[in-house]
Amino acid sequence: MPKSSLRYFFAGISSAVIWGFFSIPLRNLKGFPAEEILYYRIFTSLLVIWLTIFIFRKKQLKADLAYLSAIDPKQRRNILLQLLGATLLLTGNWYTYIFAVNNVSLQSAAFAYMVCPLITAFGGFLILKETLSRLKLVSLGIALLSILLLATGSFIEVLWSVIIATLYAFYLIIQRKMQHLDKLNILAVQIGFAVILMLPFYLARHNGIPQDLWFWGNIIIIAVFFTVIPLFLSLYALIGIPSSTLGIIIYTNPIIAFAVAIFYFDEQLDGHKLFAYLLLLASVVVFNWSILKDILTFKRKPSNI
Repeated sequence: MPKSSLRYFFAGISSAVIWGFFSIPLRNLKGFPAEEILYYRIFTSLLVIWLTIFIFRKKQLKADLAYLSAIDPKQRRNILLQLLGATLLLTGNWYTYIFAVNNVSLQSAAFAYMVCPLITAFGGFLILKETLSRLKLVSLGIALLSILLLATGSFIEVLWSVIIATLYAFYLIIQRKMQHLDKLNILAVQIGFAVILMLPFYLARHNGIPQDLWFWGNIIIIAVFFTVIPLFLSLYALIGIPSSTLGIIIYTNPIIAFAVAIFYFDEQLDGHKLFAYLLLLASVVVFNWSILKDILTFKRKPSNI
């Protein structure tokens, strides 16, 4: 992989690592309804991201507005439809993930991001015509075997996992098609649409703004460190790497999430699951072997300074 592309790879893996720890602040809010967490996550994220843009990224915002005014109406309509579609997928993914963590199981939520890379990789292959080498196909085969081993448990958990995974996989595929706009601006508009989408539900069931400082502390952490930052990193990564590669990088997320579930929340792990997770880790290494080889080679090169 060219050196210029390594930063996109690191952006992608950084987002996956951050999301691996997402269950911690979510479990801190287990006593609150999933929809309430979702409402305030979206509202707070909207405030954070637009403040960031108006303070630090006015230049990128003006450039995107100029680009939109220069293209023809059909292109603008396609961009609008992509933004709306991505918003529906992202909002659905957020709600189902929050519900799964606090009402189904941590492992069902983590398992979703084992299924997601397969859907993303095959979706990128079929829809975006991204190429998959023989080595990458072998990697997907290993990952599929791992998933089948893990799917021998609860059907309900697997069903929730597939729903979460499918929503996020198709979100990534849509994002890959939007290459001409600033990724943070795209995310800001999507969160704005999400607020518009959720506002009627919020007003219909509004019972007052929570007064608990513990709730707001965790919501701010979720909005900044587990929403805006990792989503921007993942969208930035799609500038320079295929959605299939980012999909496999996402495997870092469930590996960390399962470690958190086991070592932090004391959930049980038997030998059957451990073997499946090791297979999954092997699939990540195989799929990204060319990238990892380039990184190792780059580290071994002597400095020219």
